Amino acid sequence: MQGYDVLKDKALKLINENLLEESVSVESSVQLKVLSPEEAIGKPDRQDYPLLKGKEFMIECRFKGARGQAFTDQPGNFKGTLKDVLALPLKNNYERAIFVSTLNALFRFLGKINRTVHCKNKEPKLCGETVAQWLTENFPTAKRIGIIGLQPSLLEGISKKFGPQNVLTTDMNPENIGTQKHDVTVLPETEVERLFSESDVVMATGSIFANGTFESVIKLFEAKKKPLIIYGVTGAFGAFTFNLKRYCPYGK
Repeated sequence: MQGYDVLKDKALKLINENLLEESVSVESSVQLKVLSPEEAIGKPDRQDYPLLKGKEFMIECRFKGARGQAFTDQPGNFKGTLKDVLALPLKNNYERAIFVSTLNALFRFLGKINRTVHCKNKEPKLCGETVAQWLTENFPTAKRIGIIGLQPSLLEGISKKFGPQNVLTTDMNPENIGTQKHDVTVLPETEVERLFSESDVVMATGSIFANGTFESVIKLFEAKKKPLIIYGVTGAFGAFTFNLKRYCPYGK
């Protein structure tokens, strides 16, 4: 079974028949919209987040009062039913982001997951410091940390705590590849296997579930036997489905 089929199968198994029937009605329709940077992240102290630079966008699904979000580079609005979302072919990042944000909202509504809404203002900066401290407390023997997906404050906090020489990070944005961020050289996505091999603990952005790369990351996790932690709001349902550790200290 392919990765997104596993996510769909998990959703269908956990939705009771009444909810599935209700979700087909207009009353229980899924509504998604693209959030402005300020709606998504507020006014943080720093301005180098991909969201603020126009490289990524946040979409939000509202399902029966619950909110679920997902980062994507292919934003778009959507209105339909839960059944419509589960029928999407998931052939591009637009459809995958709709699917992921909807399942985040749905399972937030069901009480299975939490922290599905992005933190704002000063919290993104605090997140990097908090995650770095959490790593030292939960993985006291870890010397080298790998980060899949460039998140500036996360990289800064971990780099300060562990030293830039002990941090590896990869990103999919070609503008970041080869640049120095907090004294760490950003590697291309093709170096993810090296990142797993050379790191004691790996942090992976939840966006892997919205951009189609999560299957390869999970395969490396299983092969390399290294701790893998999903960070951020996008990966809430994905981490739940695959029983992966997730840490998102300021998510709402």
